[in-house]
This record gives sequence, structure tokens and C-alpha cells, in this order.
Amino acid sequence: MARTFYVPRFRLVLFCIGTAGTLTAFYPDKLSLRKVFTRINNEVSEHSRAYETLADASKRVGHRLTGSPNGTRAEEYAFDLLSSYGFKEVRYEPFEVEAWSRDTVTLAVVPEKSDNFRDVPVVALAHSPVEAHIKGEIVDVGNGLEGDFAAAKNTLKGKVALVNIGLAAPTKGARNLHRSEKTALAIQYGATGVIMVNLVPGNILLTGTASVTGKLISIPSVCISLESGQALRAWMQDEHEKLHAQIDMTNTSRKIRARNVVATLRGSTYPEEKIIIGGHLDSWDLATGAIDNGIGSFAIMDIARTFKALKLKPKRTVEFVLFMGEEQGLLGSRAMVESLKKRGQLDKVRYMMNLDMTNDPTGLNAFGRPDMVPFLTVIGEAMKEIEPTFANQMENQAGLHSDHQPFMLEGVPVVGMNGHLAREVLDCYHASCDRMNLVNASQLKNTVRYSTMLLYALADADDIPTRRQTDTQTRDYLVTQGLRTPLQIANEWRWKE
Repeated sequence: MARTFYVPRFRLVLFCIGTAGTLTAFYPDKLSLRKVFTRINNEVSEHSRAYETLADASKRVGHRLTGSPNGTRAEEYAFDLLSSYGFKEVRYEPFEVEAWSRDTVTLAVVPEKSDNFRDVPVVALAHSPVEAHIKGEIVDVGNGLEGDFAAAKNTLKGKVALVNIGLAAPTKGARNLHRSEKTALAIQYGATGVIMVNLVPGNILLTGTASVTGKLISIPSVCISLESGQALRAWMQDEHEKLHAQIDMTNTSRKIRARNVVATLRGSTYPEEKIIIGGHLDSWDLATGAIDNGIGSFAIMDIARTFKALKLKPKRTVEFVLFMGEEQGLLGSRAMVESLKKRGQLDKVRYMMNLDMTNDPTGLNAFGRPDMVPFLTVIGEAMKEIEPTFANQMENQAGLHSDHQPFMLEGVPVVGMNGHLAREVLDCYHASCDRMNLVNASQLKNTVRYSTMLLYALADADDIPTRRQTDTQTRDYLVTQGLRTPLQIANEWRWKE
């Protein structure tokens, strides 16, 4: 998922000069840490298998849609690969999920008093109804932010909302909403359907969930290309009559069992404490999901390989997790968090590190936890000493819509890596062009190198400055990070105001 993040309007960049004294506070044997970083750097540079295994899985498995035969094959591929790296503790964590898949969809646009209809190429957004046949006047809601919907509140009931997926000509400081939240607002204001306009040129259609809950929504939500959206809006301007959209679709939704894949490396000193590094293995079905999230999930498996190859035994237990169901509503990570809660194990998760479309990192992200900034800055500087090209740009901002979210909402500290993807790669997000040719082998290797160093540093530190937040602290943290409103839209704000 991983493209819409809600962040505060600032970026904190810190550089730490002369880490020898401060590093000692977290690692008395700082020389030993640097030696491990050097070994990691050499091992990944010379022997990484992330690119090769992702390419192999793309050919042998194809897309990795949760609930499909391909999804099952992807789970088995990950299990077998981790086992081949020498992990004795590899397990499936099954969970039941409502699995949605597309069938047929058409969109026709016709003037109110004419039969001069036009068929528009379209893709259904996930969790649209199993069957829908609607016709209604098209109302342009622009970027589909809260203010846009509020302005159209008297005209939208019983109509079809036309909404940009991204922000076209955004005002300064404007923050986008996720497609599911825009759909939720359309439902709230009485729309009978939603047409999302992709803003990427090239007649590219994208998919993704339109549900904030991972359950079926009550109205059809579809995506059209930028060019179709431009033509439709031009027609609306030129046509004296109102335009109507007719959406006909069928989909399937059924209960299935999917499986997270977990490999465990037991800690040497604090085995009851764990660091979870996770990323979603599943993908949408329009392509093979090489970027979203092949580069993240296969980086995690190569990080696991690196730990085994170097016989690293950090103080804390590390769990390498490949989540399924992320694209359909963070289903695998939600299931894991619920299981940890029921077993009273959440306090033992000292950190969650998530890799979702993370590529060629330039720094670390403390995710809005200021108590961790000094620690992470020091670790970043130690990484930079080993690899001078590492920029070590520290950020401290939290976001939503990936597998870290269920952990973060329960107060578990989260850490991330700040990466970057070329524009032409981002343009294929959730689209039919998300294939292996987009993956840069050298940049993927950098993701593995730097993420392995950070993971080892967290797992082997004598102490980690931050702890799991209380319920009240979590609420205040989310407010400070500007996440209350999007969580309220998604019906995930559990606190009474």
C-alpha cells in the first residue's frame, strides 16, 4: 500500500558530529558494533540475494494477491526460502480474511437527455460491492478533501462523485487523503458511486482498496486514467446537459485463510524482548508487485539471510515477518497485533521496523518519538562511517496505511528508513506496470545493507531509550502527529473526545 502518509508539516534533519562519546552510552563496546557493521556491509555487497530471489518469485509466482492460489504460492515460497537460509524456527501464522477479487466492471457516461454514451476504460477498486448497477449524475468534487466534500454536501446525495486520487494543483500545506478515506467521505455525504481519477499520465489505471475497514463498502468505487478524467471534465464543461455515469460491476468476496510467515532468531541476553521487522508479501493482481512490495519483503528475507550467514546473535529476539493481506486492509498485521494483545505479549515488542516500498535509504525515521532521535542519529553516524555515501538524514514523523499502523496504534515504537523511488517507478504504483524491470538491483542492495545495520543495532543495544506508550500517551502522540482526523474518517479513533 504505502503511498499515502499523513505527516506533520516539518522535517527534522539532524547531523551528529563526533559520535565516539555518545555511541558509548548505548554501546560500551563501540568498536565491536562498527566491526559488525563492516561485516554486514561486506556480506550484503558481495552476496545479497534479494534481487535474484525477487526476480525468481516474479516468474514462478506472479502476482501475490491474498486469498488467491498465487498468494498461497507466495507464502510457501517465503517459508521455503527462509528455511533454506538455516532458520529452524519458521512458522505460518494463519488468519481468516474476507478475500475480495475483481470480476467485471464497465463505466458508461451519457448526457442526461441523450443516448450519446461513451464507454470509459475503468478498474474496480477493492472492496467494492459484489454486485452493483448504478446510474447517477456526476458531481466533480476535485481533490476530494474534507473541505471539497463539505462544499458539495447539498449536491452530492444520490449522485456519483468524481474525485482525484492525488492532489491536482494543491494549495500550500495541503495533505492528501487515502482513496479509502475519500470513498468514506463520499458515502457519508450520500453519493451512490465514486469515480477516482489517476493523476499519472500514460493511460495508467491503478487499483487498491476503497475500504477503510477492509470490509465491503456499500457503493461502487472505480478508477479511470488521467486522460479519461481530463476528457470527462472537458465534456462536463462543454455539455449543456448534465452528465450521468452508469457503473456496472460484479466482484467476488469470500472467507479464506491466509498466512503470515515468521522466522525467529532467538536473542542471547534478553530473549523475551523482541524486535519485529516486517513488510507485506502480498500484492495486487494487475502486475507482479515488484515494487509494492517486492522490494520490501524480499529485502527482509535477505536481511534474515545476512543474519544467518554472519552468525549474528543479538541480545534481543528478532522476528522477520512477511505479512499477507496488507493491501486489503492491513489484515495480517492486525491479526498479529490482536494475537499479541490476547497473549499479553505486546509489551515485549520493543520495536517494530516496517519496510514498505523502502528503496535506497538516505536516513532513518524516528516516527515522532523524540526520545529516540539521539539514539538513531548515533546509529546513523556509525553507519555513515562504514559507508560514507549514506546521507544519514534523520526524520521524525509518523504516517499511516502500512503494516506498522496496528502496532503504532497500540503504542509500540516504530522505526523506518527514508528512501526514494524514481518518478517513473512511482507512476506504476498499484498499476499494471509494477514489474521487475522497475527494480534497481544496486538500490535494493542498499536497502538490505542499511536496514540490516539498523536492525542489528536495535536488537543488540544494551538499552533502548523508548518504551511502549500507555493508551493516553498513544492518543496524545497521534494528535501531535496530526493523525487524529484521518483515523476518525477511518473509524479507527477509539478515544472519546
